[in-house]
Parts: sequence; structure tokens; C-alpha cells
Amino acid sequence: MKMQTGPSDRNAIEVVADDPDHWISVRNQGQHLGVGLAWEVHGTWKRWPIVIDQALLHPASSGVQLVEGRTRVGILRGRQRQGKLVANMHLAWVGRQFG
Repeated sequence: MKMQTGPSDRNAIEVVADDPDHWISVRNQGQHLGVGLAWEVHGTWKRWPIVIDQALLHPASSGVQLVEGRTRVGILRGRQRQGKLVANMHLAWVGRQFG
């Protein structure tokens, strides 16, 4: 599945997916303590990423765009490729237009 990101971060998810273990290890201290455990035990992220409805940016568009959480999505993609534990469902914050 392709996850849209901002133009300046086009390859960020794939860079992280190439070495998810590295990114988990550097994010497993301080405020990120427990990130490794969340992936190993639950197969998902500790903190939900944020996505928005693409129509908020481009009215004729459909789908969602990742706003925050590129590292988490990259880790998910990399762990899937490695055949490691990945949960069947993942939570995310979603911004949509009302009205």
C-alpha cells in the first residue's frame, strides 16, 4: 500500500523500511521508552500516527495523507518485509472535514 507524505519526505518511509531494527533501537529511550516492546509484543506502534483526508489539501483528491509518523509507518513496512510480528490492525488519528 502506498502512503502519501509531503513532497519533501517522499522517500522517508522507504529509508526507514530498509532497516526497521535500527529505527526501533534509536527510538527506545527517553520519551520513546517502550517502543521496542510495543513492536515485539503487539506488532504495532506505541503512539498513533496522524493522517488527514487528502481532500483537505486538494479538494478533488481522495484517500489519506500521512502528516506525522513516517518512522512508524516505515518500521511497519520493514517488519512486514522481514516476516516479523505485525498486528492485523493499527490505530491512527484521522483528520477529516466536517460539513
